[in-house]
Amino acid sequence: MPGLSVRHFFYLSGMLKVGLTGGIGSGKSTVAKVFGVLGIPLYSSDLASRRLMQEDAALIREIKEAFGEQAYTGNQLNRAYLASIVFKDKTQLTRLNALVHPATIRDGDAWIARQTGPYAIRESSLIFEAGMQGQFDVIIGVSAPGALRIKRVMDRDRVEAEAVRERMRHQIQERIKMLLCDEVVVNDDQHAVIPQVLALHEKLLTSAAGNTTA
Repeated sequence: MPGLSVRHFFYLSGMLKVGLTGGIGSGKSTVAKVFGVLGIPLYSSDLASRRLMQEDAALIREIKEAFGEQAYTGNQLNRAYLASIVFKDKTQLTRLNALVHPATIRDGDAWIARQTGPYAIRESSLIFEAGMQGQFDVIIGVSAPGALRIKRVMDRDRVEAEAVRERMRHQIQERIKMLLCDEVVVNDDQHAVIPQVLALHEKLLTSAAGNTTA
């Protein structure tokens, strides 16, 4: 398992910025909940992007201009319509991400600027895909076998296996993504998640304490 990143040794003082990432169905939210129980501030990029697509007037206007008025039904985002377009056409997915990601990054930056404490976590499945890795002192990856990830998403979203595989094809392969991370939590229903998170929590607290005394 990788050790804490050399990136955080260049962080002179203050709160550590921690990224939490993993492929679809890896169980990032489960790991995030454990950190939340420990009192660590958490920002979910997925939840934030959904909120912004529903509430941010400028983003709503841009989505309608790009995908048509039918992208919204009244004041509600037409998720089924958008999904039918972007998950079948990588160009259209890139187009949507180019609108949503900058808004989410700005929102996340504003959020983390308000946080206090030893460290705060921003959860995003696309840290590396979006080129966000430079914003973090430490990046934690969540890993699970492909078959298990597919089953989890099928059960959660009530979709067919091929639909999940199509989404997975738009993300960096898990093996490569985990190699890019500084720490990895294995969430395969075989290894207990809580002890892994507790160990990381202690390591991050120690690193954060070192930053404040540097």
